[in-house]
Amino acid sequence: MALAATALLAGCASAPKPVACADLKGATVPASAIGLPTQGAAVVTAEVVAPAGSGMAATGAYCKLSADILAADPQAPRINLVLNLPVDWNRKGLMFGGGGFNGTVPPTNGNIPAGPDNVPVPLARGYATFSSDSGHQANALASQDGAFGMNDEAVRNFSGDALKKVHEVAMALITRHYGVKKPERMYFVGGSTGGREALAVAQKWPDDWDGVVALYPAWNAASLGLQFGRITRAFAAPGAYPNQAKRRQLYDAAMQACDGLDGVADGLISNPRACNARFDPATATVRGQPLRCPGGAESGDTCLSDAQIAALNVFNTPIAFGYPLASGETQYPGFNTWGSDLGMAGSQPLQARVTFLALGTAQPAQPMPTGANTAPYGSVFWDQWVKYFVTRTPGYDSLSLDPQNPGPWQARISTLTGLQDINRTDLSAFQARGGKLLMAHGAADVLVSTRATAQYYERLQATMGAARVREFARYYEIPGYGHAASTVFNAAWDSLGALEAWVERGQPPQAPVVADSIGVPGRTRPLCDYPAWPRYSGSGDVNQAASFACAAP
Repeated sequence: MALAATALLAGCASAPKPVACADLKGATVPASAIGLPTQGAAVVTAEVVAPAGSGMAATGAYCKLSADILAADPQAPRINLVLNLPVDWNRKGLMFGGGGFNGTVPPTNGNIPAGPDNVPVPLARGYATFSSDSGHQANALASQDGAFGMNDEAVRNFSGDALKKVHEVAMALITRHYGVKKPERMYFVGGSTGGREALAVAQKWPDDWDGVVALYPAWNAASLGLQFGRITRAFAAPGAYPNQAKRRQLYDAAMQACDGLDGVADGLISNPRACNARFDPATATVRGQPLRCPGGAESGDTCLSDAQIAALNVFNTPIAFGYPLASGETQYPGFNTWGSDLGMAGSQPLQARVTFLALGTAQPAQPMPTGANTAPYGSVFWDQWVKYFVTRTPGYDSLSLDPQNPGPWQARISTLTGLQDINRTDLSAFQARGGKLLMAHGAADVLVSTRATAQYYERLQATMGAARVREFARYYEIPGYGHAASTVFNAAWDSLGALEAWVERGQPPQAPVVADSIGVPGRTRPLCDYPAWPRYSGSGDVNQAASFACAAP
């Protein structure tokens, strides 16, 4: 008990003696050991978890800690942290990123985003794994719950501060348990909001991390929120929301026009830029019939009305901000709308998740539909952001706020972009310490724009030079892959293994390959260095990466 009551001090001159799992219950980390303001942290539970699972999901015994990091503001919610300390430790740590507005601790004993099922999960590889809820506890809306936005410290924690606080506490507990000065390596892997968080730690706290994986990163989160508002208002217009049958018609028309642009009709659009340049829903055909309804009027499920085409064109095009933002952003791009799964009906169990993360099943309205019959994920996100982050008026009608002309809310929106848009493009400090960055994004993502990730990578190259960026970073686009899940091409890639090889053995990715686990199980494609894309070589099995070569745009 004396050990448990002892404060854990980071950065000691000599390594502490190891502390058993049970003796860590009640242990504290003082505020002085945490790099940003808090009231310190305390371990709430400590339990030894027995070996469990089978195959690649099997994990050995580990010590599971849950801890609370207390906010500096007594009115702000705490940060919940979960840390797993394996008995067979590989002397490395891995932090998982969150998703959406966070609010729950992601599973820390499972796989990384887009992780394959034929390699062990990180905990089974011996990693000390940890994550948090980023500083608030979600209600029934889970990752769409923005109610914490009423508190300034909670907003700062979500925007990035929690990442540093969690890292400091996890490091103190890791070193205490194992009796070491520090882990040999520290990695971060995240997708969506977690991808933004991955870029945040590389930008803001480069000395803490050896490598990060940023998948489909919502890096400019507030700017994306404004684009959500523009798109939401477009789909809320009378007759503008396409049902699932109409989405299927649009998808089939785009596949008919664009599938062969990569050299073979293989059920994937591998060259979305060419598709975006050539496809127009107003003139496209599907199975020999015009996609546009006769005269543009609503005519049933086999065609799109002019109102629906207009809303889809908003989805496809950028929002431009006619006022200055603290982050310096001036726009957010459109989405690769043509040939992407906007939430079609389907029997595959994962399809419900795809639809939830895309256009949902209900038209945006006031109040915003949620639950079983939900509006688009981005529309609910916008609604919560406006109510709790911007206006801080829970009854506010989010459809009434024009993101391009926000009137009295302009200053508040600008301030939020300064917090939430993680857009620094000089990663010199991260590179100088040997840090490595892997980025990947599904080309069919309709929740976080693939074009936005490409913009960040291009800015990185413009700031640091393409040759220098290549020394420590890669970016890949994955054909057919949507946001975190897809029934067309559900990506599986051992990004952590690739990161380890680069950081620890000096082996940069060489001809990496991504596999499909659902659309055509076992199908593979090359991961091409952006802006290249996979083009069919003219012969060979269309389901094998070896039959494709990376083509320049």
